[in-house]
Amino acid sequence: MTDVAHKTFVVERELPASPRHAFRFWSDQALKRAWNDCHADWVTLEDSFDFRVGGIEAKRWRMPDGAELAFRADYFDIVAGERIIYGFEMSHGGKRISASLATIQLLPEAGQTRMRFTEQLAFLGTAEAMAARISGTGTGFDRLVDILSRETASVH
Repeated sequence: MTDVAHKTFVVERELPASPRHAFRFWSDQALKRAWNDCHADWVTLEDSFDFRVGGIEAKRWRMPDGAELAFRADYFDIVAGERIIYGFEMSHGGKRISASLATIQLLPEAGQTRMRFTEQLAFLGTAEAMAARISGTGTGFDRLVDILSRETASVH
């Protein structure tokens, strides 16, 4: 029997953009891909994106070792420029490794946006793998900050 580890964690980032502009990097498939696709050596096998309440996002990749990783999200609540709430699961090699509820809040702050990502995670694996998964979440958001920073710099 596999133990389930539960963890709630929060990742915050200062985004150099208005909440409405930052929201686009979640709601537009190409913009989300720009910061969320992080492994150039992974082959994309499935990539569907239906960003609306009741919509589903599904991605599936083949990693260099031949194993498949899958992500599937169900969008529960979306308020443009303010909030996104979705549930998602991840699997590796056809075996579920986690199920989560995520909330993104885009809070206006001094001409920018404070993005607050809260995840309630049920993880089916080792403590080391869970720590890597949480760390990877933060790394993805660092890429989002970098893209928005470069975009802001190119405008000025």
